Amino acid sequence: MKHHSTTRLVRLTQIQHFLHQNPHGLTTKELANLCGTAVRTIQRDLLILQSDLHIPLIDKKYDRYGILQDYLLPPVSYSVYEALIIFLAARLIIRQTDEYNPHLRSAISKLTSSLPEPLATQLSQSLQKIALKPSSPEELDIFEKVSLAWVTRKRLRITYHSFHRERVEEWYVNPYFVEITGVGFSIYLIGYAECGERMGIYTFKLNRIQKAEIIDENYEMPHEIRMDELLSSSWGVIWGEESQVKLRFSPAVARRVKESIWHPSQAINDLPDGGCLMTLKVSSTLEITPWLRGWGPDVEVLEPPELRNKFKGWARDMGEIYK
Repeated sequence: MKHHSTTRLVRLTQIQHFLHQNPHGLTTKELANLCGTAVRTIQRDLLILQSDLHIPLIDKKYDRYGILQDYLLPPVSYSVYEALIIFLAARLIIRQTDEYNPHLRSAISKLTSSLPEPLATQLSQSLQKIALKPSSPEELDIFEKVSLAWVTRKRLRITYHSFHRERVEEWYVNPYFVEITGVGFSIYLIGYAECGERMGIYTFKLNRIQKAEIIDENYEMPHEIRMDELLSSSWGVIWGEESQVKLRFSPAVARRVKESIWHPSQAINDLPDGGCLMTLKVSSTLEITPWLRGWGPDVEVLEPPELRNKFKGWARDMGEIYK
């Protein structure tokens, strides 16, 4: 991939942003200064925005360009109940993000301006904590490349170090979906991928991607792919053949267990001793394991046998540590 392909995608996004922020329009010279490039380059970019991306640009005379008024999104207002939902979603993503991301801070800052008090004040205070989180320019670059590739339907070439493989591998990926999960405070890329003879829909953890390049090749997402259906049996982002998991919870936590729907497939039955039995089907016991371990001695894994044996081994090891 040529570097200018990535640069152009970033610049096209920047141009739209600058034009949205300046309803009276900007000249090609002003856009060139803002984007740090040549006027001729901006002229070519404006043509691409109009012809390829169908952005309704208008010529305001004297080499000044803007975006059609009707194309701008109108201000959004929320009811009290809608505002609370937005607030809770924003709080959740702040808590689930363990590194500083300026785009997260900017997006939530814009949301805050449209929320009523005291939600706006509380969210503003939460925003201050985002700035205190550690930053990683390399991981931010990966996040931006993945975002641009997904939105513009471009292929990615990534250098990836899987948790289960010793060596780094090069993959070509068509981004289908980006998902965040509370398991490990992580963001995942899901898409059709190729590496040597391996090909199919794979999941990649963003902070295991060491390098990403956007390839100037478009792809089409198959109409039969429905991500919600694909992930319906997963505990997080891993899917595949389902395994039945059967769990016995103690009376001490049974009430708490029954308060939530932990998985769409769950079925819970009361036991004579006051505990409860949960049965569910998941496509990966790996993702459910941290949740199970969090219950400590208040849960017993009954099925599948291989998962039960793992917990028996961990119980012996824990006993040795605390003996």
